[in-house]
Amino acid sequence: MQAQPPAPMTPASPPPALTDRPALERHRARAGRNAVAFLHEDAIDEIKERLSEVNRSFTAPAVVVPHPGPWADLWARALPGAQIAPDTATLALASGGHDLVIHALCLHWADDPLGQIIQCRRALQPDGLFMAVLPGGRSLQELRAVLAQAESDLYGSLSPRVLPMADIRDAGALLQRAGLAMPVADSSTRRIHYRDLNRLVADLRGMGETNALAGRRRAMMPRALWQRAALLYRQTHATSDGCLIATSETLFLTGWAPADSQPKPLRPGSATARLADALGTDETPLGPVVPSSAPGRSD
Repeated sequence: MQAQPPAPMTPASPPPALTDRPALERHRARAGRNAVAFLHEDAIDEIKERLSEVNRSFTAPAVVVPHPGPWADLWARALPGAQIAPDTATLALASGGHDLVIHALCLHWADDPLGQIIQCRRALQPDGLFMAVLPGGRSLQELRAVLAQAESDLYGSLSPRVLPMADIRDAGALLQRAGLAMPVADSSTRRIHYRDLNRLVADLRGMGETNALAGRRRAMMPRALWQRAALLYRQTHATSDGCLIATSETLFLTGWAPADSQPKPLRPGSATARLADALGTDETPLGPVVPSSAPGRSD
């Protein structure tokens, strides 16, 4: 019997998009007319402070910013001479052209955040610094909860209304997967007070951060759903003086492009000093291990 040729391989279909990019760009362009920039201003202050603690100067920085919108000018003023690159799927950064790359409050909308970080690493010179600032998973947790509860109460269903955001562990793991050395991830959390839910949503519009999920419902939110969510918010997340609490968590990711000059971990067993001596304590050797009489049981 004549062997049959192997069937041609069918290319795998790309994963579904998280973000409706045209909608996101419309929201950002609208925000530019009345921008709310306090999260970017806070991020800039924190980034500057962290850079001041690094014992080197950077001469070829680049910043990836939300596009379109007014934030490019904000970051350009904060880092004079930096190349400002829009957060497109393929970043306009030259390979090895920068000693510092900052991804500024737009990584959470990327369909491929790991790919964005890998592109930033490739744009770095050896021993160049990558920094990212982005909202963390606890951001808007109150709004997410009341919208889900209100929709379940009224319609017995749920739909995506608030962007899912990474927790610090998952975000930190991206640094390692992207091949960055000495990765560090940390976060800060603040509680913002609003007089009502309308004011909170107005700020989200001014930030260009309203719902641009690809899987969102396209119809306008029903009035009954909005009223139910506002009531639940006030019942569950209000201060004693009637202000609504909104959590904002900010993640900061830091890693270095690999270089031969960077410190390397020692091989296990190569230590030349005892920990007990460094701590000024007596070392107590462990006794011999006695095997148990049965698996999972000790006498």
